[in-house]
Amino acid sequence: MSSDSGATLADNSQWFFGHPKGLFYLAFTEAWERFSYYGMTALLVLYMVNQVLLPGHVENIAGFAAFRAGLESIVGPMSPLALASQMFGLYTGFVYFTPVLGGIIADRWIGQRNAVVIGALLMSGGHIAMGFDQTFLLALLLLIVGSGFLKGNISAQVGALYPLGEEARRTRGFAIFSMAINFGAVCGPLLCGFLAQYYGWHYGFGVAAIFMLAGLATYLSGYRHLPAKVSRRQKQHDAARLSSADWRVIRVLIIVMLITIFHSVSYYQVANVFMIWVQQSVDLSVGTLTIPVAWYQSIDPLVSIIAVPLLFGLWQLQASRRGEPGELGKIGIGAWIAAAANLVLVVAIVTSGGEAIHPLWPALYCAGLGVAFLYQWPTLLALVSRAAPARANATMMGIAFMSLFISNNLIGWIGRFYEQMSPTSFWIMHAAIAATGGSLILLFGRRLGRALEVEEEQPTRPSAMTLEVER
Repeated sequence: MSSDSGATLADNSQWFFGHPKGLFYLAFTEAWERFSYYGMTALLVLYMVNQVLLPGHVENIAGFAAFRAGLESIVGPMSPLALASQMFGLYTGFVYFTPVLGGIIADRWIGQRNAVVIGALLMSGGHIAMGFDQTFLLALLLLIVGSGFLKGNISAQVGALYPLGEEARRTRGFAIFSMAINFGAVCGPLLCGFLAQYYGWHYGFGVAAIFMLAGLATYLSGYRHLPAKVSRRQKQHDAARLSSADWRVIRVLIIVMLITIFHSVSYYQVANVFMIWVQQSVDLSVGTLTIPVAWYQSIDPLVSIIAVPLLFGLWQLQASRRGEPGELGKIGIGAWIAAAANLVLVVAIVTSGGEAIHPLWPALYCAGLGVAFLYQWPTLLALVSRAAPARANATMMGIAFMSLFISNNLIGWIGRFYEQMSPTSFWIMHAAIAATGGSLILLFGRRLGRALEVEEEQPTRPSAMTLEVER
């Protein structure tokens, strides 16, 4: 990273446990932001189906009649549940799309520090607006745009805290930052889900707004310790050219990303129709406690945290016996685990005999998806970071996240058919979708792997390291 007259670098004269002091502020900002994001997202589909899209509320949403008419002109008439699924897919899909635009704006004009502040303000406004029927669509728009300004730019700032030559310390810094993401992903649905269940929707959304404002306050309190703009090193004139071998690798990586969409569609339904299925089909009473449906959204990230050392141990054992799967092999295994997780729900439905399903079954489903996630998504990012040509590495990482934009829009579209199918058929379909991805890896994995062999490994981009745990 370079600076323009020194203006782009943060004040790193003070240190926090061996790391730049700015890391403390960025990590806590991200923890509060992820808390609010995952807490709100865990409530979104339930809120739409159970309140805001129902008569007596939907008429109050500003601009909703025109929005629904435009959407239904494309996909056809929809029930409230189908509409909720489609809107959820659009929302979560664009959350992964707008950071590309936010990064361009920050790089070219306003800088990462200003972009994060703008993003945090917009997201705070979005969470507050979620508390009113009239501003529901505005709330989603503010959250999408705000996430675009904040999501990628705060990660870029983490890498910019460290000078060149500090790669090992930068990597540890990203690990600390990633812990904040996981903390928010686990705790957000727990608290927001509890408040929404026992005190009302607006309490759940309200605490999400409070934590987003806390994140903004944390960021502003450390403002002077953070880089104003992450500048890019100037490239040589001939660096813009990609060789035919580079283009071959890029084409193969795009094919791999397209294959992973099958897994992602099967996985991301956990935050959409799965929530409705749990509400309709699962006995959530445990003694005097009624389990909030949103709590199931905390299981997947919690398992992802716990399973990391276990999987590392397994892979090391396999490596000692020369049996550790390669990158494509792990992606394929992740797809098969996702297929098995969906079949858990099928078994639960079939064995229930028409009675309410025990709450342990959906918990096993979420746990399985947590393991499947670790096999697939971090491995895909590692593969892109290693194999993509250095001249196009960051671009390819952005394209990898575009696969999530496609996946989330697809889960919203597929969720529209839930009411037209039996639950058994719906989850068998998702198991088959994941198995399709696994089968494609089995059929073409070796050929794709040979095409991705490069003479030299590409340098890992620190800005990609933290993204491995993003959902």
